[in-house]
Amino acid sequence: MPRTVWLLVAARAINRLGAFSLPFLTVLISTDFGASAGTAGLLSAAFGLATIPSRLAGGRLAARLGRRRTIVLGLTGCALAQLGIAAAGSLPVVAAFAILLGLAFELYEPPSQAMIADAVAPAERVRAYSLLNAALAAGGTGAGLIAAALGRWDLRWLFVADALTCLACALVLRIALPADGPLRASARRGAGGQPVRPWRDRALWAVFAAGTVFALVSMQIVVALPLTLGRVGFAPADAGLLFTTSAVTVVAAQPALRLRRLAALPASAALALGYTLMAAGLAGYAVAHTLPALLAATAVWSLGDVLILGRAFSVVADLAPPGGTDRYLAVYGISWGIATTAAPVTATQLLARAGVTALWAGTAGLCLALAAAQLLLVGPLVSRTPRPRPAPAKTAAPAGQGPR
Repeated sequence: MPRTVWLLVAARAINRLGAFSLPFLTVLISTDFGASAGTAGLLSAAFGLATIPSRLAGGRLAARLGRRRTIVLGLTGCALAQLGIAAAGSLPVVAAFAILLGLAFELYEPPSQAMIADAVAPAERVRAYSLLNAALAAGGTGAGLIAAALGRWDLRWLFVADALTCLACALVLRIALPADGPLRASARRGAGGQPVRPWRDRALWAVFAAGTVFALVSMQIVVALPLTLGRVGFAPADAGLLFTTSAVTVVAAQPALRLRRLAALPASAALALGYTLMAAGLAGYAVAHTLPALLAATAVWSLGDVLILGRAFSVVADLAPPGGTDRYLAVYGISWGIATTAAPVTATQLLARAGVTALWAGTAGLCLALAAAQLLLVGPLVSRTPRPRPAPAKTAAPAGQGPR
């Protein structure tokens, strides 16, 4: 992989290592400021909503300010907002900084993902994005341990430590990434000089819809798994062991992406296989009553996750016209903001009204529906949609010959 890819992957792993404060935002609001659980939940939802315009702004700023500047701006903004949360003395101040954190939170993603897309050949994008996913998983394995240590001391120090990792990443990437600048107006247009309009791309809409459902499933796992364990006789904290198992599986499975048969699969078939593996693993949660069974189910759905994330970002990057990679990835990425806002509601309501078995069986069924939709609807639409290509470069006439 090119040096740029390794820099972004390493920085993301370090940043992820410190990204342990957000799960404790509602706890901090409740314990330090006496807010009700409902108020704390609303503030967390406000953070999730703020990440949606943040992602879109990241795509636009990358074109107008430059990718490196946008990355540094996003990381620095996150650090300042987290320091504000740590120092806040009242609930309104915490709420304001939580929303500011959401507005800065996703600025990093579109330019970094676009830099990866441009740094490697199209055939290598799946492995490059999967490597980024593995870095996030690897960083997440240590994040819980750091959170457990600092959280016992004072929850505010979690936000201070998270801010320090953001500033460290911003400094490293500011120094190490190649300098770039704003794209010229002509470069911000697609092939043929037409403006880049991702919302008018039917193929992107189809990929976005599937990605939103996948993101909802992923976020429901995060929200519902600790609650599920408490209902079936385990400690909710045992979810940490399952999430660590998932991270280890994601990292260990990376070499499999280089297997010839797997690499040769069309994107639609690979995504459908990934959704099917996720369905199998989540169905295991519906019937598992022992820790080994829960661990096995976690490993299975994590293998599906390995197949999906790298392919999905690669498909979006391939859909984008020249000069539009940042915008396309920004639009696709807001699926995670929607899921972050909706998953706490859907997961808790399903668990309360239908129970553990129905929650996970229904989520597995949703993954199977995604697999069918990928093969029957999304994949054919993407393959039928003509993609604009860059205009061929003009070549100079050979020496001694003029134009005819």
